[in-house]
Amino acid sequence: MLKKLFLSHNVVLGIIATKSTFPKFNNSLLNQHFSFPISLTRFCTTTSESESDAQPFAVSYLINSFGFTPKSALKAFNLNQVRFNTPDKPDSVITFFQNYGFSHENIRIIIRKAPWILSSQPHKTLLPKFQFFLSNGASSSDIVPLLTANPRILRCSLEKGIIPHFELLSRFLKTNKVVIVCLIRCWTALTINSYHLTVDNVNLMSDFGVSDYVIASSLQSRTSIVGSKNLIKSLEEVKCLGFHPSAITFGIALAAKKGLSKKLWDEKVDVFKKWGWSDETVIRVFRHQPSLMLNSIDKINLMMSFWVNQMGWNSLALTKLPLMFCYSLEKRIIPRAFVVQFLLMKGLRKKNASLVSPFKYSENLFLRKCVFCFKEESDYLLKLYEEKIKLANTKENTSMPTTKCVICWSSSLICSTYAL
Repeated sequence: MLKKLFLSHNVVLGIIATKSTFPKFNNSLLNQHFSFPISLTRFCTTTSESESDAQPFAVSYLINSFGFTPKSALKAFNLNQVRFNTPDKPDSVITFFQNYGFSHENIRIIIRKAPWILSSQPHKTLLPKFQFFLSNGASSSDIVPLLTANPRILRCSLEKGIIPHFELLSRFLKTNKVVIVCLIRCWTALTINSYHLTVDNVNLMSDFGVSDYVIASSLQSRTSIVGSKNLIKSLEEVKCLGFHPSAITFGIALAAKKGLSKKLWDEKVDVFKKWGWSDETVIRVFRHQPSLMLNSIDKINLMMSFWVNQMGWNSLALTKLPLMFCYSLEKRIIPRAFVVQFLLMKGLRKKNASLVSPFKYSENLFLRKCVFCFKEESDYLLKLYEEKIKLANTKENTSMPTTKCVICWSSSLICSTYAL
């Protein structure tokens, strides 16, 4: 129905586009030669006069205007991505993007990703899609960064591709603007598999009892799952693990089971076992917090190494709060761990108290329960805590620790703590 409505008002959209609703499109500019104002000194590649004479015009245009290497420009030409012998057509494309608020840098990025756009006809290929996006709630400020990041959608048919996918997403996403954002951002993933497979899987999930919220989340962030084959097997497997299809956790568990290969799943289980968990423990914790298996192997090892090797705590304590693996190690776990360790050493915290509970507190609650309530030590504890937070922020703003050096960094923090 949306398709018919849009097509029947196509002429109206064309009129609207000239008004304040859309950026004004200066048709006279299409017939003028456009000199793209990018300094050639920004690029390392230069073309000699003899080389320029031997190259097709389109190849020289890509090199001189957008900094393509001769090899990449020639590749685009040989793949029939660019076909023009004068600057008129590509200049008109650049002018079109400028009229819709794209900066020179935006246009450069787009052309580097999709040089074929320079061979398109703006009014025929690009304008209807821009009108469609803008008439459905998106603004120029919305679509500029989205299309800069993923211009591939501009190559797709409006009637056969964009509108059907728009209608599909509209069933589960709240507003047209959200639909447009998802449509452009996830376009590559949406079109890897056939549209019909995606529709069939969405209907399958709905019939299986999966909530609209979970389907919407899958369409927005786990699009490959919705477009995968043999989805019913994964749905049944997750259900057998004890997740109810209508629960939000079902979607997270589905992302873990369907999104991870069996090999990677087994490797993550082995990592947990290396730190003292059993197979049964991993499954039990996964049922409680399915996001556990979405952490990288590096993140799991870093967390375990700090907790066990540096702090000397039992890894099984983490099963009480598996969300710990989703917290920032540098900004949350390490600073709070030092405070908790000090309290334990001074006998200010009961040994049978939950070791992980301070890590789930809000910032204010943590300070109130673990810092300010100890009047004599509060100044020292606050200084200790703020120092570690500051150090974490400094590391992030300068040079974030690599996976290999975070353990060493954590170790040095511990040494400095006891030196205070």
